[in-house]
Order: sequence, then structure tokens, then C-alpha cells
Amino acid sequence: MIELLGNTFIHTTCRSFIKTKKMDVEALGVDFDLAEVGCQGKLVPVPKRNCCSNLPRQTLPAGLPPVLPSWDEELEEYLTCVEKVPVHDTTSAQKFWAREPCPENLYHAEVSEVQTTIQVDRNPTTGQLLGYKEEYLESTSETKTSLSLRRPPGPASQDVRGSSTNFPFLPGGMEEIENMLSKDTKDFLDFEKELLSVAPGMKEGMSFDDLNSTPQRETTFVNLADIMSAADLDEFDLGDEEDEIESKETDKGQGQIQGDAKLEKSNSLEDLVKIDNEKEKEKAIRVHSDERQEEWAVKVDIDHPVQDFYQRIPDMAYKWPFELDVFQKQAILHLENHESVFVAAHTSAGKTVVAEYAIALSLKHMTRTVYTSPIKALSNQKYREFKQTFGEVGLITGDVQINQTASCLIMTTEILRSMLYNGSEVIRDLEWVIFDEVHYINDAERGVVWEEVLIMLPQHVNIILLSATVPNTLEFAAWIGRTKKKKIYVISTLKRPVPLEHHLYTGTSGKTSTELFLIVDEKKNFLTNGYTKALDAKKDKSKSSQGFGAKGRGGHPNQDKNIWISIIDMLKKKDKLPAVAFTFSKRKIDDNAQNLQNKDLTTASEKSEIHIFFHNAIKRLKPPDQKLPQVLQMEALLKNGIGVHHSGILPILKEVVEMLFQKALVKILFATETFAMGVNMPARTVVFDSIRKHDGTNFRDLLPGEYIQMAGRAGRRGLDTTGTVIILCKGDVPEMSDLHKMMLGKPTKLESQFRLTYSMILNLLRVEQLRVEDMIKRSFSEFHQQKDMSKHKVSIDQLHRQISQIRPIECYLCSVDLEKYYETCRDYQCLKKTLQEVVLSHPAAIKALTTGRVIVINNGFHSNQLGIILNTTMAANNERTFTCLILCDKNNSKSEEKTENDEVSPMTNTDLFLPETPCGHDVIQVKAKDISTVTVKSIRVDASKIIDDIKKRQMLRFRDDPPGKSVATASQELLRMIESNIHGLPGLDPVKDLHLRDIDLVEKFRSLQLIEDSFKIYQCINCPHFIEHFEEHRKNTKLKDEYKRLKFLLSDESLTLLPEYQQRVQVLKHLNYIDENSAVQLKGRVACEISSHEIMITELVFENILTDLHPTEIAALLSCVVFEQKNCSKPKLSPELVKGKESILSIAQKISSLQRQCGMNLVGDYEDEFKFGLMEVVFEWARGLPFDKITDLTDVQEGIIVRCIQRLHETLRDVRNAARIIGDPVLYRKMEEASLMIKRDIVFAASLYTQ
Repeated sequence: MIELLGNTFIHTTCRSFIKTKKMDVEALGVDFDLAEVGCQGKLVPVPKRNCCSNLPRQTLPAGLPPVLPSWDEELEEYLTCVEKVPVHDTTSAQKFWAREPCPENLYHAEVSEVQTTIQVDRNPTTGQLLGYKEEYLESTSETKTSLSLRRPPGPASQDVRGSSTNFPFLPGGMEEIENMLSKDTKDFLDFEKELLSVAPGMKEGMSFDDLNSTPQRETTFVNLADIMSAADLDEFDLGDEEDEIESKETDKGQGQIQGDAKLEKSNSLEDLVKIDNEKEKEKAIRVHSDERQEEWAVKVDIDHPVQDFYQRIPDMAYKWPFELDVFQKQAILHLENHESVFVAAHTSAGKTVVAEYAIALSLKHMTRTVYTSPIKALSNQKYREFKQTFGEVGLITGDVQINQTASCLIMTTEILRSMLYNGSEVIRDLEWVIFDEVHYINDAERGVVWEEVLIMLPQHVNIILLSATVPNTLEFAAWIGRTKKKKIYVISTLKRPVPLEHHLYTGTSGKTSTELFLIVDEKKNFLTNGYTKALDAKKDKSKSSQGFGAKGRGGHPNQDKNIWISIIDMLKKKDKLPAVAFTFSKRKIDDNAQNLQNKDLTTASEKSEIHIFFHNAIKRLKPPDQKLPQVLQMEALLKNGIGVHHSGILPILKEVVEMLFQKALVKILFATETFAMGVNMPARTVVFDSIRKHDGTNFRDLLPGEYIQMAGRAGRRGLDTTGTVIILCKGDVPEMSDLHKMMLGKPTKLESQFRLTYSMILNLLRVEQLRVEDMIKRSFSEFHQQKDMSKHKVSIDQLHRQISQIRPIECYLCSVDLEKYYETCRDYQCLKKTLQEVVLSHPAAIKALTTGRVIVINNGFHSNQLGIILNTTMAANNERTFTCLILCDKNNSKSEEKTENDEVSPMTNTDLFLPETPCGHDVIQVKAKDISTVTVKSIRVDASKIIDDIKKRQMLRFRDDPPGKSVATASQELLRMIESNIHGLPGLDPVKDLHLRDIDLVEKFRSLQLIEDSFKIYQCINCPHFIEHFEEHRKNTKLKDEYKRLKFLLSDESLTLLPEYQQRVQVLKHLNYIDENSAVQLKGRVACEISSHEIMITELVFENILTDLHPTEIAALLSCVVFEQKNCSKPKLSPELVKGKESILSIAQKISSLQRQCGMNLVGDYEDEFKFGLMEVVFEWARGLPFDKITDLTDVQEGIIVRCIQRLHETLRDVRNAARIIGDPVLYRKMEEASLMIKRDIVFAASLYTQ
């Protein structure tokens, strides 16, 4: 509009100017005209025309033809006639194009979904085909957000890993979700039962009953108990029976009277009793059947051979060249029946046979098997082993994907968890999931992954658990069975294929240098004689100063060298090589190997074989990497038959060591504990450098399970008759009790390490049908609380029936305030008990509770009983026990009947206990909680004489002797005190006498006194039947309290982790990962893509901290979330990296502060989880620096650097996916570049097991 007005103004001005100039020219008598040329208002002289027009001469396009309206007219019309604006012109806007009819388009119709399926009907025993039947499919129109296996598959790119936009398949064992889904998918309506008669929101509705039909008379019931009680009390008025019947018929709501036993008027009493008996029998059968159904773990007998094994399985899916053990045959029988098994056996017992048969079955059935392992190295080893056996095997780890469409997929447990959450298509065809090394569930950091996977597996997947021997296999199997609603068959064997002998080794010279002291024989007998000989040998060596040095746990490095040379010579002489030497320090392993570099244990032919194998393995590396110091050093050691295996060794070198060890070319292998986990690599001998290790917190002795796992590597099946285990005694010989516990003790139980993580919460919150509470309920930690749910449900039904029969107490006094009086009594007794415990632990009260102090005792045996303290003793648990003299009935020195001390009692009778018969006495033991009042009175007594006299008269021959003078005097004084103060003695004042200064305690004592004074105002205490009514109300209240307790146990509120879950949800809401309705937002979806430290990385992405950095700087910065070593050299960082480090610490502090505000109990600071020691190394590696150069930048060992960069690659891929979700192409491109920069050379060299 402004532009139009401007143009109009310019043209109008030009016209006025030309008219003015034209008049001036005419006035001068000049014979030419001025003409406007172009759009800029330029004037040129032109020959004059003979025309009478006063319009200025113009040229197009600036000029307008005379037939067109002028600018001012058009503008005026535009501003004044709004209806003529083109936007209101409907003639050109509403147009209709006629369609040509084409009936042929109607010929094609979409095919409707199949509503039914054909099922084969077979004889369950013989398998004979009996016929076919058509069954209705409940739902065939599932969507992507459905949990059903019938939903359509996603794109091929998401077949294996799935997608965070997919929902997981329905976990097995969740019946309530299945029932809910079946209701939701029900697409037909029952017009007989499901029509509403009252509209939602309305109080009244319309009845659709037939008005013309004659109403049927309802059968009325009467309660037998009411009849009998009325007859007993003579309150049943027969004369008014007809009136009562008429009133009942007119009252619609009183058609029936509910009760325990309902008797129809036409029936007899015999029928009622019969019906009740039948109901009770039915109920008992139902309860017992439920109990039987709860036995989910079934122990399989392996003590007897399976005689008909080959008759029952004539066509085995896989056959071995050796005869199977009994436990292997039993496991295979259950696998053939499609049943889940838990096999617990020692190392090298042959558990892998069970896994191999499951893989063979899946190949036969054309289904899939997933083999999961706790560590990536074990996955690679199993891939090689199964690849040689079956051929069709795939491997999926963080950075390697091989043959992902294979029938058998090997992966880590974390990968399987991700597949389950992301709804991978592999799950559809999955028949078996094999969990190897299940005892790894005890790992505090990663044990939760096992529980998540076991809970999330769908119902059609069968489970195979392989574990070392653990004491609670049945308990663990029962948890899985109850969670998945399928039986787990437990097959456990303690038999070792090669028995072990355990020895102590004490010396390096003379007689002891070749002597081993046997302390546990192959039959697991502990030999004290051998232990004594080892002690004597150690003492002799200490005297001659030829031992390992000073007393203690270890010695000098040179002495370590001597001991290892000595023991290797001894093992070689006794033909006990190859051997594995377990050492719990990487530095000590390297030192031992360095000290033995001149020790030669191989022949020339073995050296040649090692040389060829080693160079064939490393030739895939670049020439500079082949010259790394660690590579050259390892080659020299291996040629001498010495191997090193720990996390600081390069992965490719560790694999070379493992393969050479399997070929028996490595004679002595120095390894850490991780070598004991995984593929069967047995040796002839196992040597323990020490039996103490550092567990990350402090030094401790090896646990029995850890020792058995490592010692189990001794003994090669088919080659050795026994395995030899040797413990080096470098310092003192370990204590016999410690050795016995470690060698013959019970292995560590399988314990739950379940904990809540933000990733788990977000993955479950995005699925409406799955609740985090359900996951917590099904965890192993809640197993013992949840396994009694069926019993609780039966009990709560019984309580509900009992509570429904409770009738109000019909008393005009008690009905006023009895309930309030009862609550006041309960509060008073609870408060008094709490204060009494506090007071009696006070130093002033302890000082007052001395010999002679008079106290009032209240417990299950004694009520308001006066006693004298005779003696005070301290129990083992630091609980004080008081020996007291009390008065009692002479003929009944001890109360025979115990009452519940925790029961609420009326505060009406506070009189002291006074014996009714001739007074007797007794000495009792009471605890501090039994003392209700510490009185102000004391009596001078001789406690030792009283105790000795009463003990003497408890003997049979002195039973009739009269009490001694000290006892008689004390009893008479106590009786006199009771008679003169029958209503009670005053107690010590907590402020004046005990000098309590705590304001809160003083206020509580004041509240206690106010409650005590308020008892007098209640009306119910004046009721003549008050005690009976109070007892009745107490019983009713107890029923209601028990009902509330069971309701609480059945609810989510009883879950141990529920408060932490609520706190974590609050954190997620504050950070905008979820909204107020717990719906997952964009930040939550991004966090679901991150595998570790999801909150920190998501915050970095959304704060745009990574976007402005170079890819090399991004890689360096994110190394802090994967590097775990605490102590290392300090890196030199660029200003950009320093700024990024400060940003990470700032975000970490913010998250930590928020978590504390929400009430979370954090162990340590959140910012301490991020280690920045490898930032410089990763930065230079991403820039292209060779590996031999970056090792000079830090003191971190090569193997740890490689593992860190490999894990960093997975993190970069996660962040790349996050950038795709939020639509950030810049960050996506930079993450791609960073991944390519670090993925090179020796760090990502292919595993030897996959070649």
C-alpha cells in the first residue's frame, strides 16, 4: 500500500511539473514540447503537435494510455470500495471442473484382513492328526504402537536393533496387561449384558425390563445365626411374624439379609451344614491348588542315569562324539519339551553342551537363538567356537555387526536389552535366549541389566541359564518362573570332571623348594596335617633367614623373582605345566613378566610356531603399530612360553595370548581374575600369587565363589586325572579358618542388584501399557515380598467378609466416644514406650537404675508389678538386662499365661499388682522396654544374698526351706510399699530428676501428661460393660488394621524403590524430559537413544555445547563419560576443551543439586563420575596422531586407551542418532566426522576370533 501511494504521488507531481513547464514555454513563444521519458521523470524536447489536449506527452511504460483509469481514481476506488478488492471476488475463486465418470475404478477393492485361522487338532499323546478347526483371531489390525506380535513389521533397516519409536513386545507373565489389552481390542458388543441403563454422569436412568411380564418372587434368605441368637435371648416375637414379612416384601432394598451361612426357607438345617462343608472343602482345594501352582522352580534328579534317553529322543538335533553326562541329558530332555532350564555346574563341567543343543534345535525349527554374555571378549570367543560348530552364527556388539540375519546371534546383555526396549523384529522369531555366566548378576554396576532382560522377554521365548555353582539356584529359578509364569527346571551338579587338589607352597631353597603341602584333597577333605607341616616349614625358613623376607603379606621384587623362578622350575620338573598364575595387580603382573624375560620354557619348534602365528596375527596392523613397545615385548615373552593377560594389554595381543594358550604353547600365564570368566581355557595347574584382592573399596580375602571360579581352571578334561591348585605363602601362612572358608565355604548367593535408572524409566514411560511399578514388582529384590501375594489376596477376602459382619456396639455411652478413647489409649501407649526407651538410655537414668531402685514392670507376663532391681548386666548386643525381685502369689510363683504386650489396653486400672493369696516372691530378668516407671523410691537390699538364697531354694532338697532374712526383709518392705501406694508410685521427673534439656523431649513429656489427664473426660469409661465393649472394639480394630496392612502390601506403596522412582520422576519433570502427565517429551526421546550417562549427554546436546565445537574437540570432550580410571597423569587441554570441561562440570553440579532437592540419596558427588584424564589422548588421536605417539601423552596403559576409544565410538553414534531426532544437521554431520576420525588403525583392528 505504501509503495502504491508513493508511485501515485511521484506521477502526480511529474504531471503538475510538466503542465507548469509547458505554460512557461508557451509564454516564451518556443515551438516545441516537453515529453516525459521512462520511469525516472526525465524530460526531453520534442516537436510540437497540433492538438488541443492538455495532457502531458509521455512514453510507455511510465505513461498510461488514455483508455485506462488514472492512478488517483484507482487509488480512491481501492481505499473507499473495500468490496471490490480482488480477495472478495468469488467469480474467479470458486470454479468447478466436471469429473468424468470411470466405473472401472470400483472394480478394485482392498483385501480385508483375515479374521480366522485354521488350527490342527492332534492327539496330545500320539500326535495323530484328528482333524482341523477354525479359530477366531482376536485382533488382526495392530498398529506400530501395539505390544502384540501381530503388529506389522517395520522397515528392514530396523529389523535387528529396532527403533526408539517402536514399542517393546509384551513382556511375558504380565497377565493384567494382557487382560487390559484384550478388553481394549474387543470389537463387539454384547447387547444382552453390556448396554447401560444409566447414562454416564446421570443419577437415574431407564429400565429396559418388560413391563408386561409378571414379576418373579425373589427367594428370601434368613441368617441362621440371627435366628439362634434371637431364640436364646427370647427376643424373637412370633406374634409379629406376619407384619415383619409384609414389611420386608414392601422394602425393595431388604430382599436378602447377608451373612456367613444363608439358608433358604424351603431347606433344612442338614442341607445348610452340607453346603457349608462342601464350600469349605472347595475352598481348601482351591487354596492348595494355588500353593501348588506357585512352585515355579522344579529340581531335576540327576543322581540316577537316564536309561531311555535315546528312545525318548531318537532323532537328536545335534550329536557329540562322546557320551553325555546325566545332567546334560536331563537338560536336553527338557529342551526337547520346549521348557526353560537353569544349569548350575562347575567350570569345565560341560554346560556349553546345553547351549549347543538349543542352537541346534533353533536351526531345526527354523527359529532363532540369542546367546548373551557379560563381556564383549567372551562374545567374540563364543562366536568363533559356535561358528566352527554350526556355521550360521552372527555377532552383534557395540562396534561389530556380523551376519545379523543368522539363526544364532551372539551379543552382550546390554545389546539384547536395547533390542527388547526398541521392539526388534528378531524377537518375533526368537525361541531361546541363553544367559551365560548368570552369577555375573551379582555385579553391582551391570547386574541390573540381567534382571531387566529377564523381565522384558516375551512369553514365547524360552530361557536357558548357565551358571557356576551357587547356593540359591531354586530361589532364583522360582523368581524367574513366577515372573514369566512358566516352570524353570533346575539342574545343579557339584561333580567336577577333574577333581582338584589344593596345596600351599612356602619356600625357594633346600627341601621346601620342590615340596607342596596338600591341605585339601580331591574328595574335599581339609587336611590339618598338611597345614601344620606348612607352618613348620615356614618357621624353619624364618629361623634360617632363607624365606621370602620379613613377616607380612609380600616381599621384595627380587624375592618375588626368586619365588617365581623356583615354582616354575618345580612345576616343570613335576610336569605340571601349563599353569595360570592369578595375580590381582596389573603392575605386579608386568613386573613378574619382566623379571622372567630370560626364562625359556619352549623348544625350538614351539618358538617357530609361536613366531609364525604371532606375525600372521599382527600383519593386519599398520607397520608403525607392529613396532609398538608392547607388541615387541609381548613377542619376546611369548617365544619363551610366558604370557600376560589383563585389561592394559591391547585386545589383539590378548587374543593372541588366548589362542596360543589353547594350543599349549604358553607355559605360564600371568592373568587377572577376568581370565577365569568365559571360554573353557583349562590348565594343568593354577597358582595364586595372593588370596587377597582390592575390590575397589578396600583389601579383602577372596570370596569362596571367586576362588572356586579361578581354581576351576585347573585340570584338563581327558588329559589330567586331577587339577593342581597352589597358594604361594610369600609372607605368613594364611590362617586355617580363612583357608577353610575360602576353599570349602559356600559360594556367594545370587543377589539382586536391581536399581532404577533414568533410561529404564523413560523407556517404560513412553509405553502407556507398561508401568515402572510393574518392573519393580517383578525384580528379584521384591521377590520375597511379592511371592506371598496370592496368600495375601485369600487373607484379604476373608478379612473383608469378617469386617462386613462387624456391627456397631449398641451402647448409648460407648457409642459416643469409645472409638476416640481407643485411639487416645493407643497414642498414649506408643508415645510412652518411645519416651521410655529414650529416657532409659540417658546417662542419668542409667545411673538411677542401680541396686535397690524400685520400678514398675509391664510386659507380657506382668502388669503393673512392683519390683526391686538387684543386678544389671550388659548383653552381647549392648542391651541392658535387669535382675529384679518381684512379689507374686505364693502358689503360683510364675505367670503361666502370657498376654500380648503390644495390645492396646484401657487406661482405667493403674493400680499396682497386689497378691491375693499369701505373698510369694520371685527373681526375673527384664529389659529396659519392660520398665514402665522408674519410681523415686529405693530400698536398701543385699542383692547377692537375695539371689543366692532364691537359687538355693530352687534346688529340690532346699525347696521347703523358709526364705532368708534378706529376702524376707525386702519382700515385706515391697509389700508395705504396694499397700500404702496401691494407686501407683510417682516416677522420676525427666526434667527435675534426670535433668533432660532437649526441648523436643520435654514437649513430648508434656503431651504425654496432657493425654493422661484427658482420660477422665470420656463418657465410655462409665459404661457397666466397658471392658467387654473395649475388647470387642479392639478386636474389630485389629481386623481393620490387618486389612489395611494387607492392602498396603498388595499396593504399589509397599515397593522399596517406589520413593526413589518418584524422586527420579520429579527430576525428569524439572529437566523437561517428561511433562506433568508423565508423557515423554523430546528430551526424553533423545535420552532413550543414549546408552550411558543419558542425562548428561542429552543436556550437552540441548545446551548446544557440542554444536559449536570441532569434531575432534567433541570426541575429546565426550571421552569423559567412557573413561573410568581414577588416577592418571593430568592432560594438557586447549582453551576450548577447558571451557567444555567446565560446562560439563557445571551441568553435573546442576543435576546433582536438583537430585538432592528432590530427596535422592546420592553416594558421592555426581560430577565425580566424569573422568577427564584421556581428553588430550583422544583429541590427538582424532587429529590423526599415530598410536605410538599418543601413548607418550599419558601413563594409562594401551589396552585401556583402546577400550575407551571403542566405547567412545558407540557414544558418538548415540549422539548422532540424537541429532537426527531433534533435526540438527550440523551436529549430525560433526558426529559422523568424529566417528570416522577415531575409527582407524590398531584401535579398531578386527578381532582374531571373527576372522
